Amino acid sequence: MKTAALVLCAALLAGCATLDRDARLRPGESRDADVMAIYGPPTRVWPEPGGGRTLEYSTQPRGKHCYMVHLGADGRLIGVEDGLSPASRARIEPGMTPEQVSRILGNERSRVFYRNSGEEVWDWTIEPEQSGYGMRFNVYFKDGRVLRSGQSMVFPSRFFGLDD
Repeated sequence: MKTAALVLCAALLAGCATLDRDARLRPGESRDADVMAIYGPPTRVWPEPGGGRTLEYSTQPRGKHCYMVHLGADGRLIGVEDGLSPASRARIEPGMTPEQVSRILGNERSRVFYRNSGEEVWDWTIEPEQSGYGMRFNVYFKDGRVLRSGQSMVFPSRFFGLDD
């Protein structure tokens, strides 16, 4: 009975692993096939200079992470980063193109165009700085370039499922 309980606990803990903390994936050893065997097909695949690739695993619209799995030209794992981490979000600068933003942050939660200002706003669900509300990271584009970025709070709705 104890053995069955230990096996169940180990299986549950393995199911909680995230790409950036998964002990089964080892830089320099693990390959693209290993990543895809565990996490399935990526949201997108980005080609990198020198023949490498970045596998994008976005959890949008409801998740708060976008794991970018960097692979060398030989298909071996170089490293994993969360594209929606504060450090990654800080890399977004005025003048960047939509593709440059997507390569850093991954697939967005939504896009809205505001006709009066001529701005298109993309947003991502991100980890809040404290509990009690949701948080979004917003990137404002005008004429195909980043104008500015910022954060907005999403307060829970009194109506279930209507706080998107």
